[in-house]
Amino acid sequence: MADEFVLAAEDRAVIGKQVNAMRRTGSVPAIVYGSHVEKPLPIKVEEKTLKQVIAKAGRNRLIKLTIGNTSPRLVLTREVQRNSMSGSIVHVDFQEVSMTEKVTTPVPLVLVGTSPAVTRGEGLLIHGINTVEIRALPLDLVPQIEVDVTALVSLNQGLYVRDLKTTDKVEILTPGEEMVAKVVPVKEEVIEAAAPVAAAEVEVIKKGKVEEEGAEGEAGAGEAKKEEKK
Repeated sequence: MADEFVLAAEDRAVIGKQVNAMRRTGSVPAIVYGSHVEKPLPIKVEEKTLKQVIAKAGRNRLIKLTIGNTSPRLVLTREVQRNSMSGSIVHVDFQEVSMTEKVTTPVPLVLVGTSPAVTRGEGLLIHGINTVEIRALPLDLVPQIEVDVTALVSLNQGLYVRDLKTTDKVEILTPGEEMVAKVVPVKEEVIEAAAPVAAAEVEVIKKGKVEEEGAEGEAGAGEAKKEEKK
């Protein structure tokens, strides 16, 4: 299948704190669960291969997981735990799926094209949500949903989840009113107009201070002359 990736694993007897020693040998602990799995199945996977497969498959593409000499299982990556300092993978959850049962999974949104309003310099494109939840049969899952922003031709125009285009085999579960992208006015003119005002205020304050200091100086000189006459 075009949307499959192959990953080899082994049964894992080591659990708890002992997995740290296993990680040092280059293996990552993982589990497999699913509606047809009686209880979570502990496994271990070679770290280098695991990183490569997860990077390409993400969380919404099928992986053909082989555990020892057993028949391959079709799974989706569900949770990836990473070391907060190094970023290395420390644990993974895989969900085994049935080809006849729909699954729910997040799918990334990818903006394509350029908004004419942005091209004309009238506005800026801001992003809203970058993923949506979908439900579909495993073979009908899509790696991403493209969002064509060339439809945004005027200021304050936006694209929402309800505007997304996908196949009739994919159901989008995210609420339709969620914003995906929008063109907002450029704020440069407001910033430029504010700058001279601030400068003028500084100039007035500075000038007032000089005049005040000059007055104090003249008053001081007058007092000194009075003292000399005495």
